[in-house]
Amino acid sequence: MALMNFINRQFIDVIEWVDDSRDTLSFRFPDDDKQIKNDAQLIVRESQVAQFVYVGQFADTLGPGKHTLKTENIPILSDLLGWKYKFQTPFKCDVYYVTTRVFPGNKWGTANPVMMRDADFGVVRMRAFGTYDFKVVEPALFLKEVAGTDHQFRLDEFSDVMRSRIVSVFSEALATAKVPALDVATRYGELGEALLAPLNAVMREKYGLELTAFVVENVSVPPELEQAIDKRGAMTAIGNLNDYVKYNMGNALAEGKAGVAGVGAELAAGLAMGQSMLQGGGAGGMAAAPSQPGFVPGAGGAAAPSAGGGAALPELFTPEQVAEALAVTPADVLQELEAGTLQGRKIGSQWRITRSALDEFMKG
Repeated sequence: MALMNFINRQFIDVIEWVDDSRDTLSFRFPDDDKQIKNDAQLIVRESQVAQFVYVGQFADTLGPGKHTLKTENIPILSDLLGWKYKFQTPFKCDVYYVTTRVFPGNKWGTANPVMMRDADFGVVRMRAFGTYDFKVVEPALFLKEVAGTDHQFRLDEFSDVMRSRIVSVFSEALATAKVPALDVATRYGELGEALLAPLNAVMREKYGLELTAFVVENVSVPPELEQAIDKRGAMTAIGNLNDYVKYNMGNALAEGKAGVAGVGAELAAGLAMGQSMLQGGGAGGMAAAPSQPGFVPGAGGAAAPSAGGGAALPELFTPEQVAEALAVTPADVLQELEAGTLQGRKIGSQWRITRSALDEFMKG
């Protein structure tokens, strides 16, 4: 009797796994070097599949339900074991449980900025982060490429690999989409949905996984670009920059609030306004300079002589006009001004460049 009890303890009658965690992707049933009895019961719960592996070869995959392990139910394993004509013997085999439910709320983010070309700002460095949901759709491929022979493979062991793969595909998609930096923030939902297809193509083929949701929560640009965007927004809100400068300078002159440092700027503004008035109402009948955003009187045209017949007034340019003349971006011109390689005068928050300074800059 004792001998029969010992023999019975060497066989497995019931195989099951109750998942008491929320982060286990796969679990290898502990057989304690026992053999599985033929006609043993295999219990697979919802959101689970059982994968048989025999001497390194993937055999049958059984879904949710209660299964009796016999030749008819495990044909691939029966063939690997050499069973014919329903020959029944205990067998040794590894059984892996793979969780197939959705794992939600996993975080992803770019460790380094993504370099992309932007129509408005040239080369831009962008960072992004968000969340994604995924599940296992091909258990055998997942065990082969990801979990391996790990006794209990958890989510944190794979999160870094998932993050790097997602960021790689995201970077390529963002670069090829050519979405302007100013428009990315308004297209988070569209961007996330568009990335699902290319991400899943890689995840299924490589890891046997499928993303059920991909969310882009934020895309950010460097602080200096944020400041440039803020300045552009302020300029758009102002509208006619020429009229705005005249208005502010006129108020400062009338109220005497400009101070000593602003005398030169006020004088330049006054001379420019006087020139504009002469051109508009003089005997020669010259038309007044057009009023448009970013236009500075005297810029781009011949300088008018002074009333005493002396030297001509200096021609002034905005960074935008210099950028247009040099076929570069305004941001490039502002960078040269800040560095001092291009000489200019800053009036409030705006730069003005004389023709002579521009000529010196072009000479190098």
